[in-house]
Amino acid sequence: MKRFYPPDAGSPPVGGAADAGAADAGLAAGIAEEISRRLARSAIPIPVGVSNRHLHLSAEHLETLFGRGSEMTVLRPLGQPGQFACGQTVDLEGPKGRVRGVRVLGPVRPLTQIEVSLSDARALGIDPPLRQSGSLEGAVGVRLIGSAGAVEAPGSVIIAQRHLHLHLADAARLGLNDGEIVRVRAGNPSLRPTVFENVVARVSEKFALEFHLDTDEANAAWVKTGDVAHIA
Repeated sequence: MKRFYPPDAGSPPVGGAADAGAADAGLAAGIAEEISRRLARSAIPIPVGVSNRHLHLSAEHLETLFGRGSEMTVLRPLGQPGQFACGQTVDLEGPKGRVRGVRVLGPVRPLTQIEVSLSDARALGIDPPLRQSGSLEGAVGVRLIGSAGAVEAPGSVIIAQRHLHLHLADAARLGLNDGEIVRVRAGNPSLRPTVFENVVARVSEKFALEFHLDTDEANAAWVKTGDVAHIA
């Protein structure tokens, strides 16, 4: 049907259909490119590291708990470069109970930080916040008991937010930026495959590619250290 344009409506648009078609084609190409990028990214395997309850000690607390002049003894290296599990362990004591044999991780940090699961927190009778490692805002306290002494550690306990460690090269390959939030799929498809929301990407030249989650999360998805996950 021929369209009628009243005299005051001006001339009919020139090339309107062609322009709209080009815009639609450009949009479709952009969507296809994004889908292709995401499919390629989701095929890249990411090692899983299950983080059991542990703590990072300040030099002051290390000496209080294990004796003057004490140093951390290396038990085994961890997945992240320069980090290691120590031979030393401590007990955590809260209002409701005690969690024994919590592994110290090295190296020494400026501030003591304790990372527990929600199950651990309930056993201790404390209510720590969900935080990224290194952020102690709102952290709660417990008593630390070592082989040579004990100390109160206020403002030190958190539940670590699940996160993805990436080296700069891995971040470029996966198209991720530091602080970006992604979804990660983990678990055997025949058991309890799980998509984890709100995974924080942490990018540094000091990191190695690894997906970190705590024991509660890992058990829910039937996942263990050394398994493989993928960005969803």
